[in-house]
Amino acid sequence: MAETVLVTGGTGFVGGWCIVELLKRGYDVRTTVRSLTREPPVRAMIATETNAGSRLSVFAANLTSDAGWDEAVQGADYVLHVASPLGARTNDAADALIAAARDGTLRVLAAAVRAKVRRAVLTSSTAASSPRPSVKESISDETVWTDPTARGLTPYRLSKIYAERAAWNFMKANGGSTEFTSVLPTGIFGPVLTAEGLGSVQLVQRLLNGSVPGIPNVGFNVVDVRDLADLHIRAMTAKEAAGERFIGGGEFLWMADIARILREHLGARAAKVPKRMLPNFVLRLAALANPAMKEITAMLGHKHDTTSAKAERILGWRSRPSTATILDCAESLFAKSAV
Repeated sequence: MAETVLVTGGTGFVGGWCIVELLKRGYDVRTTVRSLTREPPVRAMIATETNAGSRLSVFAANLTSDAGWDEAVQGADYVLHVASPLGARTNDAADALIAAARDGTLRVLAAAVRAKVRRAVLTSSTAASSPRPSVKESISDETVWTDPTARGLTPYRLSKIYAERAAWNFMKANGGSTEFTSVLPTGIFGPVLTAEGLGSVQLVQRLLNGSVPGIPNVGFNVVDVRDLADLHIRAMTAKEAAGERFIGGGEFLWMADIARILREHLGARAAKVPKRMLPNFVLRLAALANPAMKEITAMLGHKHDTTSAKAERILGWRSRPSTATILDCAESLFAKSAV
């Protein structure tokens, strides 16, 4: 009999690929959506990569409500808690975002513990394992925890910090027989399953469609979403992974590197990719009118690298070359008519 895995956030970029990879490996999969009106799009998205048949079940459950979680997790062997709220334009919305991420995580974990699942894996972020924004250059591993009192942190980064902290505290006090592991991705790219909810992939989309006037002097580690799904499953099943954090990231790329990869390999299809660098002062001025850009300005010229040596050593995990990830991402955007 196949083992059953609950993946929260089935409509998302990472959640979708986790479902695909689990199905390919023979698991029965359940996933949650905020409304069952989202079930047909989820099934259509998964069908582009694999035939789910009756092995995929969809449940309605919302991170802001207790309803539905016990039903979704009952009888599951494992839980991958991938879902996380996005976006906050006002202070009130920021507070709500942080609360939803933290309280939603606790709801999922409490249901997992009640159902006595073997292990729950949380999708956190390297936003929760970073130095202060004022630090110019660094290499972070899993021992680093972001200081939530540091200036310049966005609501999304804070939501990841508070959610993961709350998760570890809850599981240490209440986990019982249920083991816990967290996965901390860097910038997530690779092929999209749908043109909706692109997340970090919008960076590649905007370079290709010419909607950015120039290239900001920012960079980040790149991880392929397919490799990230593999890391989640390794973290879920490996005996040595219990009670551990694992960073999932590949090479560090500047935005200029990504633009160069697109231009060199895509020819005329990359005609709109900008070549000139945007001066830092231009971005800082733009951020005065658009608070959403403040995170970008905090990253200008900073090289906050990460290491995935722990996942490589303990789990045997590897990240594919970043050039392949960026190009597969671009090709999928063309295929989905998202450019």
